[in-house]
Amino acid sequence: MSTAEATYGEATARRKVAAVPLSHLSIELGHLYREDFTPDAKALAEHFAWVAPWVQSAKLRQYGAGRRARPRISTCFLIDDYFAPFSSPAEVIPALCKAAEESGLQIDYIAREAGCAISDGVALASMVKDRLVPEPPADTDGSRPPAIEIGWLSNGQRSPSGAGEAMGRGLGWLPPLENSARRHSVFVDVELWSDEQGKRTWSCAFLAAVWQLVRLGMLRHNGSAVAVPQPFRPERLGDWEDLPAVVQLNPRAAPFCAYRTQSVLPNRFRLVELAVQVILSQLAVDDAVIAQIAERSEAEGFRLPSEIVDRINYVFDEGVTGGP
Repeated sequence: MSTAEATYGEATARRKVAAVPLSHLSIELGHLYREDFTPDAKALAEHFAWVAPWVQSAKLRQYGAGRRARPRISTCFLIDDYFAPFSSPAEVIPALCKAAEESGLQIDYIAREAGCAISDGVALASMVKDRLVPEPPADTDGSRPPAIEIGWLSNGQRSPSGAGEAMGRGLGWLPPLENSARRHSVFVDVELWSDEQGKRTWSCAFLAAVWQLVRLGMLRHNGSAVAVPQPFRPERLGDWEDLPAVVQLNPRAAPFCAYRTQSVLPNRFRLVELAVQVILSQLAVDDAVIAQIAERSEAEGFRLPSEIVDRINYVFDEGVTGGP
């Protein structure tokens, strides 16, 4: 075998990635933060009562009669144990399941937001950060440090921080500009993390971007799947950190990862999810993973959008005041 052939074979082997089971659709039933949880669970009941019609609508709209005989659809719920851990799994998880069931819903998977930072010893957030490929603004002068150094990512060119000099005259104020704007700009600048006293705290928007990538089955570590759902084990309900990143509550559930995602969220999440779109639009996902999932969808008779952000859908509404 020639050296060239050996090199090609080794490169090909390195690009092999594990396949993950895929549903057609992953529906996120909500997020839960410390301020949303109360012992009487009234807010949870109201939340799921609001979510239920949207879940049924999403199922019918995307996978109604005549489109697919047996669609694979799973549900999930994200709990914030990263920014402000609260209560205990033994109290929260049964309360969530009961409130969902009262509205005719079943939570197939519970996920921990801290698991979007680190899962099974794999630093998922750092791994995603290393795959950022910020789009350079037109006529950039390099005055703004790279996003991976300062922890801010934008979809264009921000306003200059000070008045420059050109031919001896001040430039004055200049507006921020969106890359590839249509007539007018919608400029967004997203904080990805903060560093304080040597500790890095990932932003809610960045962890939400990781969350979407995990749900879409887009992340691998050395070719292996990450944040693989683990069966529910009641004996491990002591502390949040004792739980895996994703817990499978329903043993008969369709796969956690999916070709597309749908998130049913109150309006207060709009800005965070806009930031998610900015982040994911400037991310280089492993080509081997992209190709693998594309081949599988085509084998099932449909073609996915090439852009990751176009595989993510939302339902936003006023929701329930004070609810998740």
